[in-house]
Amino acid sequence: MGYKMNKFDPGSSIQDYLVFGEFGDVNPSITDSSTFTFMTPEKMEELFDHEIEGCFLYSRHWNPINKYLSDALARMEDSESAIVTASGMSAISCSILQLCGCGDEVVASRTIYGGTYALFKNFFPKVGIKTTFVNITDLDSVKNAITEKTKVIYAESVSNPLLEVADIPALSKIAKEHNITLIIDNTFSPMIISPIRLGADVVIYSLTKFANGTSDCVAGAVCASSDFIHQLTDINSGATMLLGPVLDSYRAASILKNLHSLHIRMKQHGKNAIYLAEKLEELGMKVFYPGLKSHRQHELFNELMNEGFGYSGMLAVDAGTTEMADKLMAKMQENQFGYLAVSLGFFKTLFSSPGHSTSSEIPKEEQDEMGLSEGLVRISVGLDNDIAQSFERMKKSMIEVGMIEEEVPV
Repeated sequence: MGYKMNKFDPGSSIQDYLVFGEFGDVNPSITDSSTFTFMTPEKMEELFDHEIEGCFLYSRHWNPINKYLSDALARMEDSESAIVTASGMSAISCSILQLCGCGDEVVASRTIYGGTYALFKNFFPKVGIKTTFVNITDLDSVKNAITEKTKVIYAESVSNPLLEVADIPALSKIAKEHNITLIIDNTFSPMIISPIRLGADVVIYSLTKFANGTSDCVAGAVCASSDFIHQLTDINSGATMLLGPVLDSYRAASILKNLHSLHIRMKQHGKNAIYLAEKLEELGMKVFYPGLKSHRQHELFNELMNEGFGYSGMLAVDAGTTEMADKLMAKMQENQFGYLAVSLGFFKTLFSSPGHSTSSEIPKEEQDEMGLSEGLVRISVGLDNDIAQSFERMKKSMIEVGMIEEEVPV
């Protein structure tokens, strides 16, 4: 029989909330093994037929530390089960390919991460899967795009990079009426929004971002029903099993440790982001942030959010032109406001121009249609202890590039 996860006093209710390593260590042991032994041929054959809790066969399927992390994510999302993958893109790819085949269709938000957009627009048609992109905030557009071939509605809870908010309960109602699957990417708002509780069927994460928080690895996750995770891991037909996007054991252990501080980090990210958003709006800047009352979906966000975790650490500001955005970002890095870099969720502030980086896969005419300005600067606000000082550095940068005028003392 394969490796069995160690538990003290099985059957006690408190054990459902305790995780021990092989020797009772407070951090689960890292399983540095690709394959696992069996005491009898019969037990190996049994495991090939169906999953046996606590037994492992081969790490492309499951291994103990990846299972620990998956279980922790399922608890966080309030889903029945979960599986971790080697990237957020692999989590998306496997989920869609498990649900859709040649001739099937997806209705997707037009404001999504550029890599996801390219996957749906350019790659999936190669295997016969068509995607219709819609304004996900216009529910009539969503309904009108659904056909008898539609298998999935796909959206981001808070969109990248325009920070539009998906009405998950309303989308769930539409999905259920048509017997299709609602997939929500919750990368921008872990702990802030709980899509499963709001009616989503599948929740996707790029664990690379806020969930991990240290920008030192690439990883993804799928949180869903036990039935769907079993489909993904099925030896004969499972997408994660057969496509093989395995997360390294050491990285899984590292993410699990970082996950324990996620609630604290999200509060600080949100506290800092709302401070910057309000100060920038006071300066007359066009700011995209759902925590602002001026955000057209501010009230919707309030209805969907879990209290106490803020409105996310992501915001965007429109610098007007590509030239001004580039000047501003270079100056902000020079003035130590943060780093000019893609990605997000790091403990330091990161910023980039999505139209020329993380959303560059989206054609220019479609960027214009969705309202993605050439001068948009996306900011992943860090965990700065003195956000007022950070704002002054940003304000100084804006003055130095001529975006705003320096205040003259009276």
